[in-house]
Parts: sequence; structure tokens; C-alpha cells
Amino acid sequence: MIIIGNPYIKHDLFYPIDSILDIRNSPSNSTLLFGYDLEIMSYCCENNIAYLVDVTSIKEAIFANNLKARYILIDKTNSTKLQKIAENYMFDSKVLTPIDEEDEIEMIADSGIDGVIFNKFLKELQQ
Repeated sequence: MIIIGNPYIKHDLFYPIDSILDIRNSPSNSTLLFGYDLEIMSYCCENNIAYLVDVTSIKEAIFANNLKARYILIDKTNSTKLQKIAENYMFDSKVLTPIDEEDEIEMIADSGIDGVIFNKFLKELQQ
């Protein structure tokens, strides 16, 4: 299971962006973080840029996987459904769900979700 946002567990360097122009200012070897945007996702795919995309639906997640997202972030409500689809279609992307507390990890692991990311970590990135 992937755990992102715990200070004791090493993970990718994430860099939030809002546009393709922001990519120029991103550190090399960082994983970009942004909300669902087909234009940015397509650009990242064409240029082999790793990214985490926040999606709001299964359809968006399917597009993200086809555009080679490294991580797909989806809410807990849809994460189990998406994980089953990801396994059925052998997604290369990893499904992540946001959590607030470490105690939630066991429940998410029981659901078979690829990983978690702490909401606190996400909020710190956006500042």
C-alpha cells in the first residue's frame, strides 16, 4: 500500500500546478499535482511527465489512466468502485484516496485501495 504524506515514509516530490505554463517552474523529477484537466493531462502524457490528478468521477479516472497519470486521487465514496475497475482493466495508474487520520489506513487497506494521501499534506502543498 502506498502512503503519501507521512513524514517517516519517503514518497515522490509533489508540485501543485494550475496550468501548462506552471510546469516550467516545477522542480525536475517532481510529480505534478492538479485537478482534472484534459489539456494538462495530454501535455504531461506527451512529454512523459509524472502527475497526480484529482478526479470527481469514474469517467475522469478512466481518461486519466489512458493519459498515463501516475496517481489518480478520488474520494472515499468512489475509491472502492474505481479500484475494482482499475484491477479489471489493469490500470497502470495507482488509485489513491484522501484520509485525515492514520487510523483510516486499515479500513482503506481492507478495501484493497492502492494507497492513501493525507489531506493535511495536500493542504500544505497548496499553500
